[in-house]
Amino acid sequence: MSDQAIIQSIYRYPVKGLSPDRLPQVRLAAGAPLPADRLYAVENGPTGFDPAQPAYFPKTRFLMLMRNERLAGLKTAYDEASHTLTVVHEGREAVRADLRTGEGRLMVEAFFRKFMPAELNGPPKVLSGEGAPDGPHSFSDVAKKVVSIINLASVAAIETAIGQPVDPLRFRGNLYVTGWPAWREFDLLNHEIEVGSPVRLKVIKRIVRCAATNVDPTTGARDLNIPKTLMQTFNHMDCGIYAEVIEGGDIAEGDALKVNALL
Repeated sequence: MSDQAIIQSIYRYPVKGLSPDRLPQVRLAAGAPLPADRLYAVENGPTGFDPAQPAYFPKTRFLMLMRNERLAGLKTAYDEASHTLTVVHEGREAVRADLRTGEGRLMVEAFFRKFMPAELNGPPKVLSGEGAPDGPHSFSDVAKKVVSIINLASVAAIETAIGQPVDPLRFRGNLYVTGWPAWREFDLLNHEIEVGSPVRLKVIKRIVRCAATNVDPTTGARDLNIPKTLMQTFNHMDCGIYAEVIEGGDIAEGDALKVNALL
């Protein structure tokens, strides 16, 4: 099977559950996710999160699309230099706040109290992954610091099975790859992938899909059942893979990926 593939696009999600940023290029660091990916999250009821000793919590403890599809109706932008989050609701700017400051976080929390009161399990609280002893914490769906990779041919196979277009952004990945056959990524567990030079990634896990993928990332409509389609058609509920950064460096859209031998 072909291993000739390139990165078509790169995305990060500065605030868990909110809009992505597309990046033409990014610098990866060993043992870290994309810079500022899931750096913030909005706690949905108290978790006991300690920023000095950050620990993994399941996604159900935060506002997220699996349960809170209304989030997809918001358009957000994040400025990495100033840590400023801008939230646009119904075509108007609703919040512009510096997430590093107490005042800024209070502004965002006040917006969510008004925006979705019936879906809150307690006061919403903006949590930050900055300042952790071993580098920024990522509010990822898995405990390890990873980069997620989506094979666009696999998304096309899901489209064929479901009988209508499927926006790849439903899968909220970091690297979207073209050139591999459908499901080729599942053969790469424990393999190493080189991207450009000298970036190296080790594939560690398939990504099991949940009801978040049923939500249209543009409209917020819960209009498909992707996990059910995956199980009925392919006998699994997976799309995409997680990889750890073994050696860091710069990557960019258009970079080729080279799969090395099993580690």
